[in-house]
Amino acid sequence: MINPDQIKSWIQDGLVCVHVEVRGDGQHFEAVIVSPAFSGKSRVQRHQLVYAALGDRMRAENHALSMQTYAPEEWTGNG
Repeated sequence: MINPDQIKSWIQDGLVCVHVEVRGDGQHFEAVIVSPAFSGKSRVQRHQLVYAALGDRMRAENHALSMQTYAPEEWTGNG
C-alpha cells in the first residue's frame, strides 16, 4: 500500500521543492507542493509537472491525488 511519505519522497525526487506535505489514507491523498518550477505556470501545467515526477507510480493502483501547488512567492506557509 502506498503511504503519504512515499508520495512525498517521489515528488521530491522528481521536482525541486521548497515544501511538500502529503496526507492520505492509502487510497486518496492530498498534497501541498511549493516549487520554483511552478512560477509562471498555470494550474494544469503545475499538476502535469507533479504527475511527471510521480511517473506511473500513482496510476498503477488507481490512487487519487488532489493537490495545491504554489510558486515560492505565492506560498504563505499556512497551506
